[in-house]
Amino acid sequence: MLRLVALVASCLTLAAHAGEADVLQVRAAEQGGTWRFDVTVAHDDEGWDHYADAWRVVGPDGAVFGERILLHPHETEQPFTRSLSGVSIPEGVSQVTIQARDSVHGWGGAEVVVELER
Repeated sequence: MLRLVALVASCLTLAAHAGEADVLQVRAAEQGGTWRFDVTVAHDDEGWDHYADAWRVVGPDGAVFGERILLHPHETEQPFTRSLSGVSIPEGVSQVTIQARDSVHGWGGAEVVVELER
């Protein structure tokens, strides 16, 4: 059974304005020992030369537990939400940070910290 454990964390930044990609919201759910993350990202994609191209789940020590690669620009779908299932989070980790990346600036922009309840 899907157990919802963390819901909606919001950023103050509502639009990226062709700068860095911003994480706006995260929903995390534990599913049989692994986690599913639904992440909403905003970025003023400008086509293939400048677009949000990934987001990742990072532990407190900087370990990357999962990464969702975004394979195309989302010029007409802003903000957009994509999911990643099967993310293994070690026991004892109760907080992760969701970061987004764009093809020009790399990792940066607004992040969201998610408290995981087990």
